[in-house]
Amino acid sequence: MSIMNLAVSGMSANSNWLTTISQNVANANTSGYKDVETEFTALVDQSDGSQSQVAGVTTSMRSLNALQGQDQTTSTPTDLSVQGAGFFVVSNAGGNICFTRNGSFVADASGNLVNSAGYYLMGASLQGGAPTGSISSLAGLTKVNVAAAGEAATPSTTAKFTANLPSTATAIAAANLPSTNSAGDQYTAETSVVAYDNLGAPHTINLYFSNTGANTWEVDAYDASTAAAGGGFPYSSGPLATQALTFNPNNGALASGSPLVIPVPGGQNLTMDLSTTTQLASSFAVNSSTINGSAPGGMTGITISQNGTLSFQTGDGSSTAAYEIPLVNVPSPDNLTSVVGEAYQANYQSGPAQVGVAGTGGLGTINSSSLESSTVDLATELTNMIQAQSSYEANSKVFQTGAKLLDVLNQLQP
Repeated sequence: MSIMNLAVSGMSANSNWLTTISQNVANANTSGYKDVETEFTALVDQSDGSQSQVAGVTTSMRSLNALQGQDQTTSTPTDLSVQGAGFFVVSNAGGNICFTRNGSFVADASGNLVNSAGYYLMGASLQGGAPTGSISSLAGLTKVNVAAAGEAATPSTTAKFTANLPSTATAIAAANLPSTNSAGDQYTAETSVVAYDNLGAPHTINLYFSNTGANTWEVDAYDASTAAAGGGFPYSSGPLATQALTFNPNNGALASGSPLVIPVPGGQNLTMDLSTTTQLASSFAVNSSTINGSAPGGMTGITISQNGTLSFQTGDGSSTAAYEIPLVNVPSPDNLTSVVGEAYQANYQSGPAQVGVAGTGGLGTINSSSLESSTVDLATELTNMIQAQSSYEANSKVFQTGAKLLDVLNQLQP
């Protein structure tokens, strides 16, 4: 009977091995899938010197979660892969937190990013001015939603302005400068820029440049909507910003007065870089003027950086950080508990989950428009299949031999 029990133990173990092989082969093309191996363990043998009791073999399955699959480039920016250690934090429909390397995320009908196994990507919201790089726990994470990528407005915060101011200009008396906001105010040159407030409404900002003496100028910014009837001075309210500019008399470069900070009505402070403005012996000319910000509906898509910052892109080339996608790792990734859909949960053998910003604290980086391929090697799996089959057949022969011995014993005459 011991012979037969041992043979059954061996057949059962090799059957489990074949099951694992089948699982690996079936998921050879599944994104983020980690190869699973079968470990054989001899059960305790007992012997008193004259007789022995053998218990056979048992098996256990272990997912090799620390293996790195190859990156496959895609055309979808929400396809993500981890280069290095770590897992994406996801949740199922019931809100249970899990970890996965399957980064095939797409937006569902509500705009939530969900992967092919039905798990929602979790991240820290940066909307409303939340600081970046501060993720230290799973608490407070929310579903990453990109529905606002086509609706949000981006307020103007930075600008670059380059112009030439004529060095031959006549100085204007202090009593007549635009900063006094009087009907008789005078100025050397005037131009306008358009900035956006927090709701995406455009605001025209009138800029007045006035020569105040040798190599000195004054720049004044006014809200065009407050101009007098027919335009110009006096405005119904004073200047948004006033600043003195000083130029180097030897080369005409700006020596001081940059940047000019303009509070946009209903918006943010607009920091305007004037450092490349010059004072040369030529007429007033605006060489370049760029400003960020956009009206609602100006979003053109999303980008995800290697540290996990998801940003909404606007038509003017600027971006707004919306979410920070963290990574999580455990001391022993291979001991994580597997759950359906290529996901895992921490347990006492794997150790506690440690969450943080991608690229810090030993965590890997996040690649956008990329998926991690399965770590299954088909050639190895097919070789293992032949070995498992041969071992199963050998154990079945042992079982048949044991059955024949019992048959012989049963036929012995007393």
